[in-house]
Parts: sequence; structure tokens; C-alpha cells
Amino acid sequence: MDAQSRGRADEIDPADQWVLNPRTGNYELRLGHSAAQQRSVAAPRRSRRSPSAPAAPRPAAPAVPKPRRGDGPPPGGRRGGRSRKAGGGGPQRRRKTLLVTAGTLAFLLVGGALGSYFYYEHLNDNLKVIDTGQSGSFKKDQPINILVIGTDKRSGKGNEGYGDAESVGHADTTILFHVSKDRTNATALSIPRDLITDIPACPTKQPGGAVKEIPGTKATRFNNSLGQEGRDPGCTMRTVKALTGIEVDNFMMVDFNAVKNLSTAVGGVPVCVEKDVVDRDSKLNLKAGEHRLQGEQALAFVRTRHAFGNESDLDRIKTQQQFLSSMMREMKSKETLTSPKKFFSLAEAATKSLTVDQGLGSIAKLTDLAGELKDMNLKNITFTTLPVLDNPNEPSSRKATVVMNSSQADPLLEMIRGDVSLTEVEKKENAAKEAAEADAKNKQDALLQGNRAPAGDVRVDVYNGGGPPGSASTTLTWLQNSKGVLKASNHGNASARLAATQLEYAPNQADQARALADMMGLSAAALKVGTVDAGPRTPMKLTLGSDFKEPGAPLGAPEAPRQAPEGLQRVEADKAVCAK
Repeated sequence: MDAQSRGRADEIDPADQWVLNPRTGNYELRLGHSAAQQRSVAAPRRSRRSPSAPAAPRPAAPAVPKPRRGDGPPPGGRRGGRSRKAGGGGPQRRRKTLLVTAGTLAFLLVGGALGSYFYYEHLNDNLKVIDTGQSGSFKKDQPINILVIGTDKRSGKGNEGYGDAESVGHADTTILFHVSKDRTNATALSIPRDLITDIPACPTKQPGGAVKEIPGTKATRFNNSLGQEGRDPGCTMRTVKALTGIEVDNFMMVDFNAVKNLSTAVGGVPVCVEKDVVDRDSKLNLKAGEHRLQGEQALAFVRTRHAFGNESDLDRIKTQQQFLSSMMREMKSKETLTSPKKFFSLAEAATKSLTVDQGLGSIAKLTDLAGELKDMNLKNITFTTLPVLDNPNEPSSRKATVVMNSSQADPLLEMIRGDVSLTEVEKKENAAKEAAEADAKNKQDALLQGNRAPAGDVRVDVYNGGGPPGSASTTLTWLQNSKGVLKASNHGNASARLAATQLEYAPNQADQARALADMMGLSAAALKVGTVDAGPRTPMKLTLGSDFKEPGAPLGAPEAPRQAPEGLQRVEADKAVCAK
């Protein structure tokens, strides 16, 4: 049974079973019309439940009024009866019954599939779950990093003729989807499959339950992090962390059928091409201009390597980013939001296409994730690609792989780790805040302007508030023996931990504070001046924070850069562009 027909009974579309409840204005699942309808959403399979676990009692089906004339769906799924007037239906009819969110295509789909218990369980059973041994999940008060993996596995009806028929399913398309802590923006970082990198050792759970340690591999293609030697998506997660320094929370994996089924369910994805395209390999055949692609043609569009740019995988990544952006816009469109049939077809296609880790292994967990993203605007989602260079170890006549361009990749990755948005919109909105911060910094810098007290006049008590054990003692010894600060004292551990080292002093101790700041490598941000002058024998208070490593090392982590690397490739999710 292929992916289109799987999960249906007697050729009844699950979307056709949803009708408008005139009492609530909500679409609800109509049960009891026929045995066939009940079979299509009845008792879900138990494949994901332990055989010894008792069956959970099912709640009673929600009471739904019998259909009135015009309320029930005729054959074909459309609701007859009343004509729909412009702007009609009233506010009750236009309630937010279908929760649709921004983010990756999977996030966009799962948020609204909670109409009834039976359908909920039906979608739950569509999901495929892999235990990677990393069963944690995202945290609501922290940034979210989801790894979206598209494999080149040729399983599924109609996919036998694509590429390498023997492929075990490699990481052909990989996007690290970073969601900001405040949930206002996201960066989707594409990682080229032909990037040469190191794959770390990876413990992988085998079908029988045993854990097998797969040795790491040096200097190999990134796409070998999945499938090769039995590696699972957890190995790709570990590879991405080693490559970027970014902790990955969870993964979502899809295959070729996802593109075909999702594009069909949404009614086609709008694309634009600047020139006529005829690609015999992918079988893409388009005239210049705008098109609406679905099914096989949509898959051909995201697979083509010879239609655009310099016919490389890097240009294919750009095309894929444009396609995903267009699909997001289509899913957020009024035509999708107001069509129950289209919406639930999307829910079916999405859940049948998804493989996830245990941290996202249910509709409830996916819906929880969707809730985190529901207020994000597409204008604040930016696609980009990890900057790379041609592999210098390959001859100029045969350039097949790439290596990371550290001069551009390092500041980009630092931005993502620092939760800094790539979108121009976000930068403009932060301009006033940054100006205020710059003004405050200038005032702090002024604190460092002035006379310095002699080392012998500096009085300070040293506390350890987050540095390595014994930091207060080693700092005291260093100040006394190396800097001549003989009026320093060790007061052991502070009452509270600090992230950054801090020096507290009185206004009349400013010259002592400047002298100690020079010795310790403290920035102006580390200085905290009081309001009342201190007595002649009152010491300042130096608390070593988590940023302290050793005496004399400059303190204070550098701020994440506020500008993207020059020439960084990007695709804004809210903007339609033509593939070149």
C-alpha cells in the first residue's frame, strides 16, 4: 500500500469526515455515519504500546448534533446548503479552530490535528519513532534547535528510479532549525551534504535492543553521518554538534514521499523560474515563469542539480530553501486555513512522512512544539547555508566536495549560538535597544578614565562566585606576589554564584578600582560603583564569576557579532524569488 492510500478504509478520505457543528462553529469529527467511516478512525494500532501494557480506556465520543440541511458534507467533501457570502459566516464561524504555526514544514502541520481523540490516535500511529539514546527534548525557556533531515532513501511507491537504488538513506538534505529564546525569529542553517568533516563515534541502538558503538570517521562526507555503517539520526545530531558547537535538541526526518505528498495535500506549491528548464536526470520540465508544482514535479524541482546556478549541490540547496519558503507561505494562506479538507489532508501527509526521536515521539509532543512557534512571523525566518570553499585537496578538474570556510562560518555560528537573529526586521527592531546599550557602555568606559592608585594602596576582599575551586586563594597569591597588592584578603566562596566577575567599590575608591581593573583585565561592564563613600580602611569586593579561568586572563566573553558575515547567502521565508 503506498503512502497516499495508507491509513484509509474503503477509500474514505479522513478529511471528509469533519463537519461544521452549528452550535460551536467548530469543525468536528462525525462518527456513526457508516461502519466504513468508523473503521477509518477507530481503534488505533497497538504497535507502539508494550504488549503487556493494559489498554487505556477510551473517552466517550463527543456529542455532535445530527446534520442539518446544508451542514453535512456531500460526496466530495464540500459542505452544501447555505451560500457563502463575502466576509460571511460571522466571528463564530471564523474561530481559531485550526492552529497553524510558522517554522519548518513539519511544525506547520502538526499543531492543529487535535479535533477528536480517535483522529488524534490515528495520527499518533502514523508517526515513526527512533530511540537515539538522546531522549531529551527542547526547553520552553531556552532557544530550540531541531535538526530536519531529508534522506535519499528510495523507499515508497514511484521512487525506485531515483538515483542510487541501493542507498541506505544518507543525510542528503540537512537543516538545523534554530528558534530564538523569545520565539520571535528563527534561522534555518543548511549543511551541504558534500562537506568534508569528522563524524564522531556514535552509540546506536540495534533492532534487538542492544547498543552498538559505531567508530568515528575522519575527513568524510557529512551525508555519511546517516545510514553508512548503520548510523542512525542520533549520529547526525552528534556530527552537527561537533561541527557547529550547537547542541541539537531533537530531530525530524523525512524521505522523498514527504515532498510529493505534502505538496499535493496543499494543492501545489507556487514556484518561479527565470528560464526554460529541461533536466533529464530529475525529469524537471518547465517553461520560464510561474508554476504550481505538486507530486512528482515538486520532487523533481527540489532534486534538480542541472537546472539552476552552476549545477552544484550548493545551488540545489538554494532551490530547496526557496521551495520550503513557498510551502510555508502556502500553508499559512487563507485558502489552507479555511479548508478543513486541505488542512486534515496536510495532517495526514505530514504525520505519515515523519520519523522523529522519542523527545518528539507523539502528537502531543509535536503539538507542544508547534505551540512554541505559533506566533512567529514568516518575515522573521531566514534560510542560509553554512559557508564553504572548494576542497583544496581535490584537483581543479574534479571538484566534488567542499570544506568549511571558517572566516565566514565562525561568526555565523557565533551568532546562532548567541541567539542573534539574521533577519533585517529583527535588526531594525533592536536598533533602539542597541543604541541605549552603547550609551550605557560609553558611560561605563568613562569610569576607567582617571588616576590609578598605587598597588600598595589597593584594598580588596576576594570571593569565589563561580570560578574553578581555589580561585580566590590563587588570585590572592597572584595579587600579593606578582602585583604588590598586599592589602588583599581571601574570603572563600561567595554567597551566590555569578556568571561574570564583578568588582564593587565606593565612589571615593574609583582610583583603586581602575588600578585593580587594569591588573585583572576587567572591562567597564564588570565595575559596579556604589552611591556612598567608603571609610579609609574599607576594602572593595571582588567576586570571581564563571567567566574566571586564571588570574590575569582577560575577563568578559565578547558579545555575539551584530552583523552577518559579508556576502552570506540567505533566503527570507516571506519573500518569493525566481530560481535562476
